[in-house]
Amino acid sequence: MAHLLMVESWVGSMGRLLPRALREAGHDFTFLTRDLHHYLRAAPEGTAHPLLAARNVITADTNDTEALLPYAARLHAAVGFDGVLSSCDYYLPAVARIAAHLGLPGPAPTAVEAACRKDATRRALEAAGVPGPRFAVCADWARTAEAAREIGFPLVLKPVDLCAGMYVRRVDDEAELARAHRALAGFPVNARGQLRAPVVLLEELLDGPEVSVETVSHGGAVHVVGVTDKSVGGAPAFVETGHMFPAALSAADTGAASDTARAALKALGLDQVVAHTEIKLTAAGPRVVEVNPRPAGNRITELVRHVTGIDLAAAFVEVALGREPDLAPHETGLRSAAIGFLVPERTGVLEEVTGADGLDARPGVLEVQLAEAGKTVKDTGSNNGYLGHVMAGDGEGAGARARVEELLAGLCPRVVDER
Repeated sequence: MAHLLMVESWVGSMGRLLPRALREAGHDFTFLTRDLHHYLRAAPEGTAHPLLAARNVITADTNDTEALLPYAARLHAAVGFDGVLSSCDYYLPAVARIAAHLGLPGPAPTAVEAACRKDATRRALEAAGVPGPRFAVCADWARTAEAAREIGFPLVLKPVDLCAGMYVRRVDDEAELARAHRALAGFPVNARGQLRAPVVLLEELLDGPEVSVETVSHGGAVHVVGVTDKSVGGAPAFVETGHMFPAALSAADTGAASDTARAALKALGLDQVVAHTEIKLTAAGPRVVEVNPRPAGNRITELVRHVTGIDLAAAFVEVALGREPDLAPHETGLRSAAIGFLVPERTGVLEEVTGADGLDARPGVLEVQLAEAGKTVKDTGSNNGYLGHVMAGDGEGAGARARVEELLAGLCPRVVDER
């Protein structure tokens, strides 16, 4: 049995899949957090979040990396860790530094820091000749407006250090750019209490469909597990509305996306990671959107598992231990699996979701999760505001997406004004 140190986590999908993977492999973990209530609030009333089933749950200031390094060393001396990990983007750089400080397996801290900063990623990929959009990193409004004129509208404005599509906006003119810039400037601290970098990233708007490449890097070799497609809505925001694995692409497009992801990981120097690299298949060829040095969110890892039998959460644990993970595919009876998200279109309070009766018993359905009545609903501008999801599989071919879209079309969230 191995014992791992987990430093924070997302509370959703991967926050539940990781404890399961650890338990099924016979491993144990110590959970380190600055805010225990963040996880207590994330579990239904009367239940405990699986992260809190750790052998040890310890509170410490996980936002102070310099103080965290000697603290982790003292814990290591007392408990003895075999690896360090987190699923939360905001703590991946700290985890890499802790692993290096303790002499445990892990990716190079400088590589993780570059991957977790979108501006640093852009510069590293450009220096290595990996195709991406034209871009500019802007420290103030004057430079932002100037760069927009240089690159030309339409553009995408992005924070360099937020996740889930937060404050990422398409802008078609300077007035829209100014509104997006003000909105981002009004969010100086992220959801985990960390001060944000006061710069923005401007990029040319890329055409074509978006996919993600799911990879596992170990011992200097990159294993491509597969390519996932993505549907996006919520303009001018970029809200992920669904995914299918594997993406219904030609062999040439699949190969080109995979090669581009490998090149991006090499350019960043990332090894010993499970990664999720987002790519646009433009008319001029694949272009990297971003590189995430952790497993995919939005239940994509479960789509992969349903089709291939490969458990990326388990691979994440094994890589953190410095071990070669089992990436051999197994027959599952499915040829594709897809997920679709119920995205709110107005603010208010959820009264009910009609059309959901018996949904989980319908043919092909793998998962159904819907928000409960009484939930406060906001017109979402990121991937954080879903009202639930439906997942379905197809044993014959690439029909899972169509099945999910059919099922979602029968659902109607009734949102009423707050009283």
